Amino acid sequence: MVTPAHPGARVVMVAAMSSGQGKTTVTAALARRLHKLGKRVRVFKCGPDFVDPMLLESACGAPVYNLDLWMVGRDECRRRLQEAARDADAILVEGVMGLYDGAPSSADLAREFGIPVLAVLDASAMAQTAGAVAQGLRDYGPVQLAGVVANRIASSGHAAMVKESLRDIPLIGTLPRQQHALPERHLGLVLPGEVEELHRILDALADSIEFDAAAWDALPLLAPAPSVAAPVEQLLAGRTVAIARDPAFGFVYPANVDLLEAMGARITYFAPLSDDPVPDDADAVYLPGGYPELHCAALTAATRWRDSIRAAHARGVTIVAECGGMMALADGLTDIDGRRWDMAGVLPGEVTMQKRLAGLGMHAMPTPDGAEIRGHTFHYSLLATAVTPQAHTVRQRTGGQGEAVYRVGSLTASYFHGYFPSHPRAAAALFGGGQ
Repeated sequence: MVTPAHPGARVVMVAAMSSGQGKTTVTAALARRLHKLGKRVRVFKCGPDFVDPMLLESACGAPVYNLDLWMVGRDECRRRLQEAARDADAILVEGVMGLYDGAPSSADLAREFGIPVLAVLDASAMAQTAGAVAQGLRDYGPVQLAGVVANRIASSGHAAMVKESLRDIPLIGTLPRQQHALPERHLGLVLPGEVEELHRILDALADSIEFDAAAWDALPLLAPAPSVAAPVEQLLAGRTVAIARDPAFGFVYPANVDLLEAMGARITYFAPLSDDPVPDDADAVYLPGGYPELHCAALTAATRWRDSIRAAHARGVTIVAECGGMMALADGLTDIDGRRWDMAGVLPGEVTMQKRLAGLGMHAMPTPDGAEIRGHTFHYSLLATAVTPQAHTVRQRTGGQGEAVYRVGSLTASYFHGYFPSHPRAAAALFGGGQ
């Protein structure tokens, strides 16, 4: 018997007029609902983000990768979508901020790949005006609007008024006001591992979304196509990279780890919050961002971890520290309540938490060959240090000076979060490869 070829996947960009409309909640609910219906679901996140993808991975049961025309690049975005269409029945791409916000925006990504937009509208304080908002989102760009999911619907009558106002735009789904919302904090949603009964909440969301299966099935298919990944040089062959992984150090692009492995690195993990020391066989250490400011007491008490990272630095082990990873290597960290905590003391200086955002945006880090590693910054703390920066990132929007990049012995540290596949050779060099 010949197995029929996979016809492709229905794909939508889940977007909204602004942040706070419920994009992540609707994406998670829809992904879980489709998964429970027996569909193979893949989810992507538009723009730079770490926390939403973790939650969406819990919802759909598959890794969630980022798509961005500037940071990831058109060719790689296309390859990942085509790869997903070969196996999935449904592909959801959660947008970032408002549909037209940013350059490139979620709308730019949708138009580039012909992805219909599924608009999420917070209908809690509107009824017939929902139609005007939906039509504005469709026509401003314009974009191809697949339909609307009305969030925070109060009643069936409320839903009927919203549906009537949409005119020629399908109402694909409605979601009532949630009793159990996904909790948030200053950098976004709380990490999935910190939410008790997360799968129960996701199942409840999936069960509560009123979903028009016929309208979904009317969406066009993204046909599968061959996708060929560029060959990767084995620049890290024979090297072991130890990655910190726990609630204080959880902000890692899955594509970064994939690339390190593709370049030949052996990946191991350790948990500083559990007072794990740096593995003895590590040739390089990767301390990604996260929430060290929420775990100051545990990090201060983790004397074995702190001694081990200082010893690794002293013997010349390559260390790459991004944002929260850098904060944990300073002399001290003063939390939002004004209490100072001892940190590892590898990078001279003091970190102080701020109540207001201290850094946000897409940046590029220059490299010796004149190219750049692309990525972003997003932090609520400031570092005071006498160390002279080795370089600065460049702001993507203005071209102005961005984040400081520090080099202290074998340590490279910055608030900048790099997307390594944007320049694999430079990423390998950060971890001591290709030398």
